[in-house]
Amino acid sequence: MDYKDYYKVLGVEKTASADEIKAAYRKLAMKYHPDRNPGNKAAEEKFKEINEANEVLSDPQKRARYDQISNSYSSWRSAGGSPGSFHWEDLFGGGFGGGQRVEVNDLDGMFGDMGGFSDFFRMFFGGGGQRYSQTSGRPRSARTYAQQPPRAYEQQITISFYEAYHGTTRTLDINGSKKEVKIPAGVKTGTKVRVAGAIPSNNGGSDLYLVIQVAEDRRFERRGDDLYTEKTIDLYSAVLGGEAEIETPSGKVILTIPAGTQPGQIFRLSGKGMPVLKQEKKFGNLMVRVNVALPRKLSTEEKKLFEELRRKK
Repeated sequence: MDYKDYYKVLGVEKTASADEIKAAYRKLAMKYHPDRNPGNKAAEEKFKEINEANEVLSDPQKRARYDQISNSYSSWRSAGGSPGSFHWEDLFGGGFGGGQRVEVNDLDGMFGDMGGFSDFFRMFFGGGGQRYSQTSGRPRSARTYAQQPPRAYEQQITISFYEAYHGTTRTLDINGSKKEVKIPAGVKTGTKVRVAGAIPSNNGGSDLYLVIQVAEDRRFERRGDDLYTEKTIDLYSAVLGGEAEIETPSGKVILTIPAGTQPGQIFRLSGKGMPVLKQEKKFGNLMVRVNVALPRKLSTEEKKLFEELRRKK
């Protein structure tokens, strides 16, 4: 299993702040987002790698665990160890527990491209330090783990912003049997979608939980069920009033700009935000922050008019 240098993936130093990590992730996610690179497999893989790195480094607990793992690995390499012979399982004895981790042979194979997390991520951040075999339901090593098979499995998946808005589906292929799973509209990062009895086991079937990661969208910032966006208008519309076309997840709408609108003023478009999970026909709001573009060049007549206005002020 290969070591993953998540700091290198995001192009930040190990001392990077949370804000620096967030900014680096947003920049790369925008560059490699599948919507901007249709059919580009290399960009798709890069996007998955970026999301995986952000999943670890944006979480203080996961980042602290990763730094411990990195330090152990770096010390071992400095002592002359070769990458291919490092026993990653030994790190489970060093305090990396906390919950159950399950390994279902090739769990990602059930999901096609919807998962995409590396073996390194699944070993250390898929839930903790316990490893089980799907076929036997028994621990792989007597020194590592409990005697009972896990009751549930988790698989992280990344969906797009618009899939979260409209809802989507994923098809599981379990032992040749296909099962379509519905992901409801309104899910957010961290939402768990339960698939009852999806994983074959000795007790008749264990539940699978799809842990949702919603990719960021460059046009909208999500805060709960509300969305935030920006719109630039010209000076004359701000002063005299006018109209502005606003993009929403459900289509474009016209926003009436009242006379005297100030730069940075926020308008609320009720019901134009994200669907509220499990509450049919209920939506959050879209908050539109207005920026005012000042003219860089004025004609002679325009300058005279502005000068006249200034004298009358």
